[in-house]
Amino acid sequence: MAGYFEGQRVLVTGASSGIGRAFAARIAADGGDLVLVARREAILRAQADELHAQFGTRVEVVAADLGAPGAALGVTDLLARRGITVEALVNNAGLGIHGDLAGADLAAVSSQIAVNVTALTELTAILLPGMIAHGRGAVVNVASTAAFQPVPHMAVYAATKAYVLSFTRALWSETRGSGVRVLAVSPGATDTAFFDIAGEAASVGSRRAPEQVVAATVRALRSNRPDIVDGAANALLARVACRLPSTLAITFAERSVRPEPAAAQSN
Repeated sequence: MAGYFEGQRVLVTGASSGIGRAFAARIAADGGDLVLVARREAILRAQADELHAQFGTRVEVVAADLGAPGAALGVTDLLARRGITVEALVNNAGLGIHGDLAGADLAAVSSQIAVNVTALTELTAILLPGMIAHGRGAVVNVASTAAFQPVPHMAVYAATKAYVLSFTRALWSETRGSGVRVLAVSPGATDTAFFDIAGEAASVGSRRAPEQVVAATVRALRSNRPDIVDGAANALLARVACRLPSTLAITFAERSVRPEPAAAQSN
């Protein structure tokens, strides 16, 4: 069976580490070409060299902060000037902050929304018409198991991922029959650098490997589902959360990610 991404140029956001890096490796192995987007240009260029050496993949590198205003348009304008056409999109970049909203840094709050919602939506809106016009392509949006219930102490993050899930499900319906596959994938805790920022208390359950998330995504792309939850245990928890009374689901979520009490300090 041919690789799913064979012959396609795929833009991957958050491509320099974790799930995004695993997507890039899988796309290259499938015979696809890449546009890698992340903030750290040196890491992206080293990654591009590795993928080209191993697979012969053509790789474009775009260093961009997707939390900045107008970032999505900046990325796509740059690609247009380079004569690069994107045939599939993996919106993987995401930002999560662990902590209560009261007293939170406003810039950190806004950055979560900008990266998780605004950039994802704008990139999709800009690139999707070209895919539809050609009758092929894919949009993969990385949501989270946090999308299935409100999550105290990560209220903004969970709300942005609920947006991603709802947005993608609706887009799946809008694009049916167009030849473009649209899919939301909701990982649970995954072994990535995400928890370097969010903190260890934000991790629930055993962590899966990024490559497992990518493999599950590719299997789902070959079907006609609007969304999947990665991992059997995660899928079960998501189904249960959707069926519980809201107050009970919120209570369980709060206990799962409750910050560790501050260690007592001695004089």
